[in-house]
Amino acid sequence: MRLGVLDIGSNTVHLLVVDAHRGARPMPAYSHKVDLRLTEHLDADNRLAAKGVERLGAFVEEAVHLAEDKGVEDLLAFATSAVREAANGEQVLAEIDARCGVHINVLSGRDEARLTFLAVRRWFGWSSGRLLAFDIGGGSLEIAGGVDEEPDVAVSLPLGAGRLTRDWFTTDPPSADEVRKLRKHVRAEIARTVGDVVRYGEADRAVATSKTFKQLARIAGAAPSSEGPYVSRSLSRQDMADWAIKLTTMSSAERAELSGVSEGRAAQLAAGAVVADAAMDLFEVDRLEVCPWALREGVILRRLDIMPGRLDQLNGKPE
Repeated sequence: MRLGVLDIGSNTVHLLVVDAHRGARPMPAYSHKVDLRLTEHLDADNRLAAKGVERLGAFVEEAVHLAEDKGVEDLLAFATSAVREAANGEQVLAEIDARCGVHINVLSGRDEARLTFLAVRRWFGWSSGRLLAFDIGGGSLEIAGGVDEEPDVAVSLPLGAGRLTRDWFTTDPPSADEVRKLRKHVRAEIARTVGDVVRYGEADRAVATSKTFKQLARIAGAAPSSEGPYVSRSLSRQDMADWAIKLTTMSSAERAELSGVSEGRAAQLAAGAVVADAAMDLFEVDRLEVCPWALREGVILRRLDIMPGRLDQLNGKPE
């Protein structure tokens, strides 16, 4: 069947259309996305401002029409931390539902971590043993670990790259004092979770997903996206420590000139590097492998898992 996934993230709103059926990998058929950066549209009262709401509604309306044009049979729409934590988030989604006729599910932080972990597990397979997965989004950091498809532990922390850039940096590049204070804050937040995660056992494989980690790996020397998803990509602890220092001393314009860094993400990459560096250090991860699948693929895989089965699928197609 042809599925559509409408992902309303803190940075990007993204329509992904895939051809998929249970037991097969989802094959991308069409993609359309816009960097709305909803976290930047939150006012002093933590409400999504009218301009941001209008832009979001217009994109969802466009996405619904595009999904119909592409032959989508089932459209799965979900929102993450920016909408989840906005004071008027429920009201905004109700307005969009009335305008566009699409119900948008709000994922909890824990569900974000769980579904991302599912995607990572399916990508690397059972032979990977115990997995430890990290995902830095615009609004939150997700951490999950386990040996099965359902993680033993799934944690979401308010340490997204966009959120931290907005709340902690006032200059471009940030001052040394701002960087030091952010670093202290991030490490304290992550340190509280380490014991809850590692008590289940040492990871056999540590994995990173999300645009932030992909860009960090790219500037540290990983293969470009043009070489395809099956090329092995990784990020070492030493490279991450070095780049965490470099990126916080560079302006957004300078970061945007680095290989693999998009102009829209350059402003928040420094904060993302501070988070990635802290996570690798505190969890004593020497190397992270970059997974091309993340939350969207996890949502698709879970949807396929719950599709009604047919008896003839047990024995193959009937003669």
